[in-house]
Amino acid sequence: MNASGSLSSTVSEARLASVFDTAADGIIVMNDRCQVLAFNKASERIFGYDAADLLGGNIDKIMPADYAAAHDGYVRHYLDTGEKKIIGIGREVRGRHKDGTEFPVELSVGEASTPEGRQFIGILRDLRPRRNVEERLAQAQAQLVHMTRISALDEMGAAIAHELNQPLTALILYMQALSRKASALEEANPQFLDILAKALGEAERASDIIQRMRQFVERKEPERELIDIPAFATECIGLVNMADAGDRPDYQLTVSDNLPPLEADAVQIRQVLVNLLRNASDAVQKQPTKIVSLKVQADKGSIEFIVQDSGPGVPDSSIPELFKAFSGRKKKGLGLGLAISRSIAQNHGGDLVLDTNRTESGATFILRLPAGVHQN
Repeated sequence: MNASGSLSSTVSEARLASVFDTAADGIIVMNDRCQVLAFNKASERIFGYDAADLLGGNIDKIMPADYAAAHDGYVRHYLDTGEKKIIGIGREVRGRHKDGTEFPVELSVGEASTPEGRQFIGILRDLRPRRNVEERLAQAQAQLVHMTRISALDEMGAAIAHELNQPLTALILYMQALSRKASALEEANPQFLDILAKALGEAERASDIIQRMRQFVERKEPERELIDIPAFATECIGLVNMADAGDRPDYQLTVSDNLPPLEADAVQIRQVLVNLLRNASDAVQKQPTKIVSLKVQADKGSIEFIVQDSGPGVPDSSIPELFKAFSGRKKKGLGLGLAISRSIAQNHGGDLVLDTNRTESGATFILRLPAGVHQN
């Protein structure tokens, strides 16, 4: 070769070397014995190996075990038959990083005949960044759909509260009139009057709940009042115990002494506790020992209402979605109870959490509310 040809060859090799090491995609060259002949900088970044670690060795080091076991056979089959399965086609495969993790790779393979024999040039693109973007887009889309449903629920909740309030108000007025008429009778039945009074009280409580839920949907501040904690906790257990349709569990109540004052929206917080206690009651129905406990204590400036049950507990797979709307595990209902309950707690400056540190069986939910008198 003359000097001009030698210079031209040197320049060409320099250009190829520059392209090889500055390419954004991985470039790997192997021979027909599956030995790595070249491994560029991008490949080092993708797989975590230095080129020196792989040159001369089998390429199966950067393949998952199932690929590696069959790869040499694929190459021999191609050399014997000429049947192409990936050469000149390109497809998505899996690669294996130096740390053992597997990840998606887009692979295109070309072939070259050289004085040293056949060589195969693989061009690889790490698909992890693309997958991450796709996953974030999917999550954003799912969140948008979720928020649309929540927005629709807000509108529906306000409409339902408005529509229910009118007949419920009429029902209360009729029951009040009936109560006055019954009380005026000379031979009024005391048991009948007692039942009527309780029914009227529950109707009025339902009206209060609807009004508070309407305020909650409209993002209004809670109507706070000082709460008699022992009487309040006893009332919540009584409401659930009275409504239990199945085998009634053993309800246990413990209220610590000398609790600081609690100012909160009694109607909303009552609904949260009743919801937690009902869930606990449902959880123990199929258990040989049916225990539901409510413990009230002070902790670091908060009042904690701790609801525990002797049920099977919350599966680990359900915990991430536990407080999200429409994600309930019950066959009945929309899966809104815990989502709304947590929102009510947070609207009070507190929170509702699942105690995941408990070693005993069953589930433990903690409702935390700030102690003291609320400052307007």
